Amino acid sequence: MHISLLSKKGYRITMFWALLLSTLIVSISATLARATLTLSGALVEKPDIAIYLLMEQQEVGRTELLRDDKTIRDYLAETKDGPKLVRLKRGPNQWYIEMEESLHEDETGSGSGI
Repeated sequence: MHISLLSKKGYRITMFWALLLSTLIVSISATLARATLTLSGALVEKPDIAIYLLMEQQEVGRTELLRDDKTIRDYLAETKDGPKLVRLKRGPNQWYIEMEESLHEDETGSGSGI
């Protein structure tokens, strides 16, 4: 490329696009970094949100907290496959699903097997 042959107008247009694209790349990177930090914070600090993120494929509707401990939380979660008992356990960096069990009603529909 011969810089001496570049006109003032061509230089300004080139610099404008370079500046615009650089700003766009930095903005997108910063937005993705912030979203990643927010998601990480949700998995570590807010287990009520973590259950929705960890069970995304199951389409969790409503959850009810059954037991709360500092490291273990049990939930009754309504999913597309029916109610499930879900146990979240806090690991060193984030919450994870320790146990997931489907719940079924008996044939009479009363909910108890007695």
